[in-house]
Amino acid sequence: MARGKQETQEAWNKVDTVCRVVEEGIRRGEWTAPDKLPSVRAMAERLGMHRLTVMKAYQKLADDGVIEAKYKSGYFVREADRELKAPSDVEPSWDYQAKNVYTNRSRLADIHRVPVDYQMSEALIDPGLLPNMYMSNYVKQIFDLYPKLLSTYSTVMGDPELRESMAGFFKEKQGIALHPDELMITTGSQQAIDLVSRSLVKPGDKILIERPTYSPAIDVFAQQNIRLIPVSITPDGYDLEQLEHVMKRERPRLFYMNPTFHNPTGFTVPVRQRKLLVELAERYECILVEDDVYHDMYFGNSPPPPLFYYDTEGYVIYIRSFSKYVAPGLRISVLAARPSLMRGIAPVKALADNGTPLLNQKMFQLYFFSSRLQEHVAKLRIALQLRKEKMERLLAGTGWRWTSPGGGLNLWVQLPDGFPVDRLLARCLEQSVAFVPGSICDPLGELDSWIRLSYSFINESLMEEGLRRLIAAAGELHNGST
Repeated sequence: MARGKQETQEAWNKVDTVCRVVEEGIRRGEWTAPDKLPSVRAMAERLGMHRLTVMKAYQKLADDGVIEAKYKSGYFVREADRELKAPSDVEPSWDYQAKNVYTNRSRLADIHRVPVDYQMSEALIDPGLLPNMYMSNYVKQIFDLYPKLLSTYSTVMGDPELRESMAGFFKEKQGIALHPDELMITTGSQQAIDLVSRSLVKPGDKILIERPTYSPAIDVFAQQNIRLIPVSITPDGYDLEQLEHVMKRERPRLFYMNPTFHNPTGFTVPVRQRKLLVELAERYECILVEDDVYHDMYFGNSPPPPLFYYDTEGYVIYIRSFSKYVAPGLRISVLAARPSLMRGIAPVKALADNGTPLLNQKMFQLYFFSSRLQEHVAKLRIALQLRKEKMERLLAGTGWRWTSPGGGLNLWVQLPDGFPVDRLLARCLEQSVAFVPGSICDPLGELDSWIRLSYSFINESLMEEGLRRLIAAAGELHNGST
């Protein structure tokens, strides 16, 4: 122990030595502001020190305000009148040799990472609308019912009790007959999409994907080097004649779709098309991946049955998420697939996480099947509809266009053709306002004049100010001001 302390002290003595050399060099004029200091490697060779020792010394001098770090440029003598940065704000200038040779990106996450006060880019529900205290009361009950819960893994497919309950739920609510082994509990719908992308398609395969669509889905499939073939969605659904032509010509492996309160447009594909889509899937052996995140978030009439309801040959994979309105922090979704497809997905889930956390599943089950949930959902629909209508009133005088959705959490808004949405987003982020640009929802990277505004996360007073800032910024750009 004493020897370890001695070695540590010796290391810091060396750091202090380097600091004194640099400070003395600055005092005698060897380096003056704003001169660049020798690189870490050069200084280490000059002093016969280890590079890590020199780097620690440079960092200490930067923290003390003697020098300053410039990202990827090195360390420089600080000018006397230069305002000091807090140590946590200093960007590292050490150029590590280890490099990532691959580019992985989530464009939507890039926007979400910017902290803002007026959040209209996240399709989440305002935590103030969720029964947080009621949910917290369940925690003790969970451990009373399952005292060994934290000592137990979930199965890869998910908790058997929850899957059996969910099979009963689908039978009762939607008339879909499912065996518990045809259900997998995933950590949110995002994981379900990722599992499909890594288990049922391979690099070079062709898939159909809506235009526009859920931005992270584009990124997930693109990262797997899968060829994306866009299919336009409209308020009336798809052009089925054109779709069949594409299926026949391209023979895609699957079609990723979001046919109920579509994200970002809010469109819902009609019943007639749902039946025909399943027939096309069978005819051309194309798996339909149905992402149903907003099924229970409707205003007025409930949505039609999912495509999975009409499937008799196992060509539909059904992803049903409950995270949005039950408890986002639990991240619970259900992937339904017939055995022939589930056998390919299950091993990938095992490699990903070996099973969704059991505590989350038990908490979800206890609440989801409670009488309180239905009361909560009914009130939540009303609150979301009021927020949607509020946003539409605030946008009414802009001349912008949108189709009022019958459910979901978003407005898909079209600005004038050629409008510089990328510049609008940059300006809005500076003013603490966030939205989603339409280009990242487009497999072709176009739709530049569209934006997605989420009305679900922001309360009405913040919505007023956020939209005021958005509209003002758009007006300035439209009038050519900078």
